[in-house]
Amino acid sequence: MNTLRNKVQLIGNLGNDPEIINLESGKMLAKFSIATNENYKDAKGEKATDTQWHNVVAWGNVAAIAEKYLQKGKEVAIEGKLTTRSWEDKEGVKRYTTEVVCNELLLLGK
Repeated sequence: MNTLRNKVQLIGNLGNDPEIINLESGKMLAKFSIATNENYKDAKGEKATDTQWHNVVAWGNVAAIAEKYLQKGKEVAIEGKLTTRSWEDKEGVKRYTTEVVCNELLLLGK
C-alpha cells in the first residue's frame, strides 16, 4: 500500500427511485439510497441479517445512467468515495451527513 485513499465499493439494492436534480449550471445530480445486507448467526445459532443503508450521490454521466436505468429494488454495484458535509437547519442547529459520491455504477441482477 504505497498510498491510502478514500475508496468505497458496495453491492446492494436501491431503497427508492433516484431523485434527479438538474442544476442551473447544467449539471445533473442523482440522489438515492442502497441497502447492504450481512448475514450471520446470532448467539442462539439462528440466522440473522444486518441491513445498513447508504446515501449515494452521483454527478454528470453517472447521474444520467442512474436516471435512465435505476429503480427501487434494483441490485447495483457502486464505487466511489465517502464525503461528509454539514449545514444549518431552520432552527440553526448544525447537521452532518455522510454520503458515497459514486463515480462508477454497475447494474446487477435481472
